Amino acid sequence: MKTKVKELRTGAGMTQQQLAERVRVSARTIISIEKEQYSPSLMLAYRMAEVFGVTVEELCCLRENLEMEDRKYGDLP
Repeated sequence: MKTKVKELRTGAGMTQQQLAERVRVSARTIISIEKEQYSPSLMLAYRMAEVFGVTVEELCCLRENLEMEDRKYGDLP
């Protein structure tokens, strides 16, 4: 899943380790999210959104991800 985690983190001048500590996960988790190899849980997304002062929808690019999924799978009944 595409997110804005890297963009928001670097814009805030934070390292992956600093963000990980603030949201209580490992730096490896942040790295995996930024590489789109792992989708954050709802609670983790909420914690990160709070750190950056954005909504979960904005952090997780929900509209864009939904549109990509719709294109991939087409209109299902």
